[in-house]
Amino acid sequence: MTESTPLAVELRGITKRFPGVVANSDIELRVARGEVHAIVGENGAGKSTLMKTLYGMHRPDEGQILVDGREVHLRSPNDAIAAGIGMVHQHFMLADNFTVLENIVLGSEPTKGGRLDRATARRRITEISDSYSLGLEPDALVEELGVGDRQRVEIAKVLYRGATILILDEPTAVLVPQEVDELFGNLAELKREGLTVIFISHKLDEVRKVADSITVIRRGTTVGTADPRTTTARQLAEMMVGAELPTPATRDSTVRETPVLRIDHLTVPGAPGSRAVVDDVSMTVREGEVVGIAGVEGNGQSELIDAVLGLRVPSAGTVVLGDEDITDWSTRQRREGGVGFIPEDRHRQGMLLEAPLWENRILGHQTRPPAVKGAFIDRKAAREDTARIMSEYDVRAPGPNTPAVALSGGNQQKLIVGREMSAHPRVLLAAHPTRGVDVGAQSVIWELLKDARAEGLGIVLVSADLEELIGLSDTLHVMLRGQLVATVDPRQVTPEELGGYMTGGHEATPAGAA
Repeated sequence: MTESTPLAVELRGITKRFPGVVANSDIELRVARGEVHAIVGENGAGKSTLMKTLYGMHRPDEGQILVDGREVHLRSPNDAIAAGIGMVHQHFMLADNFTVLENIVLGSEPTKGGRLDRATARRRITEISDSYSLGLEPDALVEELGVGDRQRVEIAKVLYRGATILILDEPTAVLVPQEVDELFGNLAELKREGLTVIFISHKLDEVRKVADSITVIRRGTTVGTADPRTTTARQLAEMMVGAELPTPATRDSTVRETPVLRIDHLTVPGAPGSRAVVDDVSMTVREGEVVGIAGVEGNGQSELIDAVLGLRVPSAGTVVLGDEDITDWSTRQRREGGVGFIPEDRHRQGMLLEAPLWENRILGHQTRPPAVKGAFIDRKAAREDTARIMSEYDVRAPGPNTPAVALSGGNQQKLIVGREMSAHPRVLLAAHPTRGVDVGAQSVIWELLKDARAEGLGIVLVSADLEELIGLSDTLHVMLRGQLVATVDPRQVTPEELGGYMTGGHEATPAGAA
């Protein structure tokens, strides 16, 4: 970006305070028209707060927001949309039972005679799809779309509303490599048409690949800008957290002979009239072994984890923990028996957002010390242990009484990991354990998993991060349409090859009961 390049967005001295926290402090940001501008920083650095301020969800306490050189006052997302700013959130906001067309026009429907003018809507959506190579099918049901297609629907939604500045929050978090390449192709089309993209990501190699310029935020303020053509991922990591970019790779085997979890011919029914969501799955996890499960989201991984945890009732098959058949055990019995759980959706399954951290620390463990003393909750001990977890796992918050909703996503995740590890489980069901966390927190969680594995913990790892799966797994299965369809060697497979197996594009050795 040169001095003569027109700016699409300029933030001057943006400061945003919340009770007890300064989320953004005197932030400066300059985004040129027609560029992909990446914003990176560790969790809690203030990226999300800054983007919510730009999208009108927060009002800054100090500073100015300029769009195309003119100061704007954004009091709501509607004001942002009117200024040409659209935002695609990390968690998609689509109605599964609506078509692509219905989702895109929802809230901005063209009407004719008091009814939805489908012809006009279809014509406009087709124009958008063709102009930016989105490949949309207006009549397709969203529930039948893959993750990459859903993301393109979200992008089309903001383009339909006239956005020329797009904010993408962690857009590659749930995509396989082929879908990432497709997304980057879409971003190139947006650039060619003169649109501006602000791209938030934790994946530094991807940032360097797609961005024209990078702004680094640390502890609520900007610490510098970087040119992706001349800056390495290691240098970016050092700017973000003062540490080298971590790697999960480890090949020293700690696998023992003793099984800690056996799943035999497990089947979980789907909706009436549909196929099973888990279809005759068998696998074994041994002490000191990480068993990875790769798959595009929606292919049964979540339901398999739920069935092992006791949240879904199988129609056939067994689950054995150690040498005990736990198929008929309740979820509470399984948790007390030594099944740890890092959920894929921390807000829905892992936390009570309005509750204080100490209550979240005992969630799922409220029948065992330090949560209880006799028949009562031991609040003092729970608070003290929460403070320990906050210290050991670098959970950044004022104290154990802080409500969970006040924490960044990465700090929420570190609390959950600390809670589960503190229970010393026999087997850990880890679903996307580093989703949405920065490189520093990711490194901490990887090391914790490797240390626990070395001490004999058996781990079932489900992740959309293929580097994570390949680097941590001792055994790696591929799940497609509810079945384990392949077993690949994590020491030899590449992320691109693994993505091919996940989408059914490659053949591999059939997965066995192992």
